[in-house]
Amino acid sequence: IRGHHVAQLDPLGILDADLDSFVPSDLITTIDKLEFYGLYESDLDKVFRLPTTTFIGGTEAMLSLREIIRRLENTYCQHIGLEFMFINDVEQCDWIRQKFEMPGVMKFNNEEKRTLLARLVRSTRFEDFLARKWSSEKRFGLEGCEVMIPALKTIIDKSSEMGIEYVIMGMPHRGRLNVLANVIRKELEQIFCQFDPKLEAADEGSGDVKYHLGMYHERINRVTNRKITLSLVANPSHLEAVDPVVQGKTKAEQFYRGDTEGKKVMSILLHGDAAFAGQGVVYETFHLSDLPPYTTNGTIHVVVNNQIGFTTDPRMARSSPYPTDVARVVNAPIFHVNADDPEAVMYVCNVAAEWRNTFNKDVVIDLVCYRRRGHNEMDEPMFTQPLMYKQISKQVPVLNKYADQLIADGVVTLQEFEEEIAKYDKICEEAYARSKDNKILHIKHWLDSPWPGFFNLDGEPKSMTCPSTGIPEELLSHIGQVASSVPLEGFKIHGGLSRILKSRLEMTTSRVVDWALGEYMAFGSLLKEGIHVRLSGQDVERGTFSHRHHVLHDQNVDKRTCVPMNHLWEQQAPYTVCNSSLSEYGVLGFELGFAMSSPNALVCWEAQFGDFHNTAQCIIDQFISSGQAKWVRHNGIVLLLPHGMEGMGPEHSSARPERFLQMSNDDPDAFPQFEDDFEVSQLYDCNWIVVNCSTPASYFHVLRRQILLPFRKPLIIFTPKSLLRHPEAKSSFDEMVPGTKFKRVIAEEGIAAESPEDVNRVIFCTGKVYYDLVKERKNQDLEKAVAIIRLEQISPFPFDLLKEEIKKYAKAELVWCQEEHKNIGYYDYVKPRFRTIVNHTRPIWYVGREPAAAPATGNKNTHLVSLRRFLDTAFNLEAFEGKTF
Repeated sequence: IRGHHVAQLDPLGILDADLDSFVPSDLITTIDKLEFYGLYESDLDKVFRLPTTTFIGGTEAMLSLREIIRRLENTYCQHIGLEFMFINDVEQCDWIRQKFEMPGVMKFNNEEKRTLLARLVRSTRFEDFLARKWSSEKRFGLEGCEVMIPALKTIIDKSSEMGIEYVIMGMPHRGRLNVLANVIRKELEQIFCQFDPKLEAADEGSGDVKYHLGMYHERINRVTNRKITLSLVANPSHLEAVDPVVQGKTKAEQFYRGDTEGKKVMSILLHGDAAFAGQGVVYETFHLSDLPPYTTNGTIHVVVNNQIGFTTDPRMARSSPYPTDVARVVNAPIFHVNADDPEAVMYVCNVAAEWRNTFNKDVVIDLVCYRRRGHNEMDEPMFTQPLMYKQISKQVPVLNKYADQLIADGVVTLQEFEEEIAKYDKICEEAYARSKDNKILHIKHWLDSPWPGFFNLDGEPKSMTCPSTGIPEELLSHIGQVASSVPLEGFKIHGGLSRILKSRLEMTTSRVVDWALGEYMAFGSLLKEGIHVRLSGQDVERGTFSHRHHVLHDQNVDKRTCVPMNHLWEQQAPYTVCNSSLSEYGVLGFELGFAMSSPNALVCWEAQFGDFHNTAQCIIDQFISSGQAKWVRHNGIVLLLPHGMEGMGPEHSSARPERFLQMSNDDPDAFPQFEDDFEVSQLYDCNWIVVNCSTPASYFHVLRRQILLPFRKPLIIFTPKSLLRHPEAKSSFDEMVPGTKFKRVIAEEGIAAESPEDVNRVIFCTGKVYYDLVKERKNQDLEKAVAIIRLEQISPFPFDLLKEEIKKYAKAELVWCQEEHKNIGYYDYVKPRFRTIVNHTRPIWYVGREPAAAPATGNKNTHLVSLRRFLDTAFNLEAFEGKTF
């Protein structure tokens, strides 16, 4: 239980890995501690019968007390510190005890030792080579933890031996180039090519620094002679943000292979000690580890414990004894190991791989090491850690220590060691020479998730058209009928739900859909076409607003459920709908990773309220908005963000559309050239699509378009709350049949459109406010004088359609109306683009709420007063007279 507190874990011999030099009083590490147990020095040579709770005797049943203590200290107090007795499962604890307590378990044959030495040579000499060639370049080298490379290779070898075919990895920047070179086996010239300052990127996009890039590679594992696929996921400097992304990608690969127990696909996550303890997403990811819709059946976590974070001492960086204590919440065993003992590290890695395969649970390896240089190669660590770095300057590298040990033991000769070094140095030099010929960098060589067959060989879409997104009426009727039924016999549903299903059937019979039924139609039709649909988030099965009810619960039998969507057709794709843990950052990252795996899936994450996406802002900023530009990685993730001003307060109103629009990459000042299929080419050029649908048909079409497009872009949908049940927010089957498609702009269709020359004002808007405007226009009898035009797609901006509408109403005043405050919402995005359309010749007036710090009021009366005020302004035809543009 407590041996790890005194284990010799720090290679430098100056710090206690658990931040505490106190020795627990019940640890027998010296003779005088015997008295704690009522034993004395005279008892040391007495022979005792070993209890069945220990394995230290092996086949022996009797040992002297002196030998018992020696064996226990050798197991628990040397270079390996074990934390596992908090696990509340006797079988699991005994399994670990047997692996470490049995005499002679940590023995390696000479061949294994020579392999380990060769891997250490590659790990060490790779860093030395980069240091010689590019002494003034940042590379975030692995010096001080060179053992990480043979550690990863050991985990992969052991896992491959047990049947693993695909390993997905995520890691921070330290050591990434070494992992790419020596674990994934990326061509060295491609890595060296990245250091060329005159390099030109041949692909579109901004690219990223070399130590953020990912990779995908299939090769033969030379130890097992089996095929293995390795993928390292690209990630930003936000160190632990990649954790849930890796887990989502792993889950997807397992799902598509039917690998329900994780016996073919697994994940390895590498962490730094400071980030592992400090970043909340680590905790969020751990809490996904055993949830059925999210589990990857065990992850091996490797913590590179430098015992420092940039310049921050661990005593100032965490409150827990170890950086790994967060893993205790899921009963993951934690193996601390001194990284200057390569054989101890290899043994721990073998056991970790076996644990994951046996119990399908997470395990943590804490490599207690040091960082030979500063935070990066340009940094001076002596400013802040003088004593530590004086010791580091004297520290003999692990390669030299281990080579000396093997030479002394006669396992290798000095000549063989030197030849191994010369062989790898020659490999590096030859690759360096070849890298000079690579004048152009192809980022596509660094793809971590290739989609075979989806794009042309050059990586471009196979076409630039999108077919109609409508479907035959008989399919609509069939889906509507199943959505209104309970496909299982003897299944008792709630009385309130019976009424909901009945109203769905009535709508289907009447050929209309509301929001929930429109979504059902989109999902169901894609399932028929073989597209897997996954909907995940907090309470998505029922829906936050009790509108969806995709999972029915038997009122009489606990845990008996029914998902009608999975009973639409015999040969349909599966539908996955799953309530998530109360996490945004972790779960959105997970779904993003899931969407990476295949282009033939619709993966949706829904926020409980759109406001809550801001706790996942890191995933949105670093991966979703800019992922394609940085890593040439298409992703079709869909974000469903409930949005609307209804007096519900500042945290249940705004999905912050302004943030998504600010990050959209279309140019507000450039009027685009309209091509044959302008809509599709404009979508191809954008970084993501932002829509605010006002009708169920719009929602239906945009979801289907997401899959029918010949490429993948993230889709941000501001979904409604009150519109879910608004009597006017319904669509006819006629708007969803073949030949129909998503309307980026819904033009005025009333009296005003018949006599455009008589229209005094055109109000442009998006989303729910349209229904308020229509009602007010009718109340004021202005249906002939005012036209109302809806933007269903806000970004990329529908320049072509809006130009036609503005031309149609040549004499009218142009107004942008939104229910959000002026500094929030869409106005700052649409204003310059409208001005570009009219070439700055006509003003576009703003109508909406005044600027405010909070996005909404929580006072119902204040909400209604401000609504009344801006509706009055919207239809006051003299409101802007005399004002200058």
